[in-house]
Amino acid sequence: MSRPPRPDAPTGPTTLLVIAKEPVPGRVKTRLCPPFSPAEAAGLAEAALADTLRTVLTLPARRRVLVLEGQPGPWLPPGFDVVAQCAGGLDERLAAAFAACTGPSLLIGMDTPQAGARHLADALAPDGWDHCDAWFGPADDGGFWALGLAVPDPGLLRGVPMSVPETGAVQRRRLVDAGLTVRDLPALRDVDTAQDAAYVAAAAPDGAFAAAFARLTRAEAR
Repeated sequence: MSRPPRPDAPTGPTTLLVIAKEPVPGRVKTRLCPPFSPAEAAGLAEAALADTLRTVLTLPARRRVLVLEGQPGPWLPPGFDVVAQCAGGLDERLAAAFAACTGPSLLIGMDTPQAGARHLADALAPDGWDHCDAWFGPADDGGFWALGLAVPDPGLLRGVPMSVPETGAVQRRRLVDAGLTVRDLPALRDVDTAQDAAYVAAAAPDGAFAAAFARLTRAEAR
């Protein structure tokens, strides 16, 4: 499935991928519960995804792809191709996302709505792939929020243990051991807990995520 392209979206050599879950209560951001309800956590997830998709539309790309578990909703703007995530663990799903690409490709998740153009500027600069085989964006929890490959080889991701404190270190080492020249993007904090949500909302106060978080915390304070 694809949405019509945005004529105002900038172009570039890189395919931009966003891997995400449909924001359904009870299936997303369960570590936010408590203090938030499943519906409130899903609302925060939807806001985070909306911020991420809006940012991607401002970035230079050859193609923009949402790799989705679930169904698209009204939060999906025009300009994205939508492909379903494959079955299997997260490593298999990430690998499959890259396997469907040709040429330089960069994948980000929906858990860092504070990610903006400045965080990805080096990778998406005109010379971003000169003498560079991979871009790696570490997450504060030990994972990673972004991964770019000049040649999208799915074998670089299969078998990497996901959602554990050493995920990022193992993934980066996999790239280096394959002989790739790796450059790093800034470290960012994922939204996993309520404390993370407060931190990220403060880091990007003008986004939909910050607005949703503010509404929920104001309601709780009453």
